[in-house]
Amino acid sequence: MKCEFDSLIFDMDGTMWDAVNSYCKIWDVTSDSFGIDRKVTRSELLATMGLTIDQIFDRLFPNSDFDRAMYLVELSKNERQMMPVLGGVLYPGVADGVKRLCQKYKLFMASNCGADGLKNFLKFTKLESYFTDTITFGETLHDKPYNIQLLVQRNGLKSPLYIGDTAGDCASSHKAGVKMLHVTYGFGTCTDADYSAGSFDELTDKLMNDKL
Repeated sequence: MKCEFDSLIFDMDGTMWDAVNSYCKIWDVTSDSFGIDRKVTRSELLATMGLTIDQIFDRLFPNSDFDRAMYLVELSKNERQMMPVLGGVLYPGVADGVKRLCQKYKLFMASNCGADGLKNFLKFTKLESYFTDTITFGETLHDKPYNIQLLVQRNGLKSPLYIGDTAGDCASSHKAGVKMLHVTYGFGTCTDADYSAGSFDELTDKLMNDKL
């Protein structure tokens, strides 16, 4: 059976790695610099995975009495400085899987993270050379459906597959006219994905052997 897809577009958090503990540290360092006595917990951030940074801020600080814009600028600066050092933990099978998948598909990433989020991820994991292009909310200030469509258009993709871990990922990819594979080991649940995989090894096997 001929493969249905010519390219794969990956989400980052909950799909490729878990960096939530590092994000908590970055939020806490930022709050400390503003004199805010507030620690962000892992469970709080997990509940916001897939949202844009503006939406996460509003969830964590719904009644803030400090300058939101200044806080987010400082948060972005701290992320740029800290994430290349802190990084995250790749899910089992990701590194080897990416190296196999790029032999058959063009690989891309689209995330709601800040402008440097995907660059930091690829640099930290040493996976830059396997990906053709990336796009983030922080770069475009547009939502994920728009960014997926933009990524598709500027790379001339004919039949991409989006790979993510949340219902929001699924809704975004479908709105962009792209089929979605849900990785069930991630942070979220999804009831209307086109495909699913319980591990990155399973995902790789299915895509390399046309088993979807």
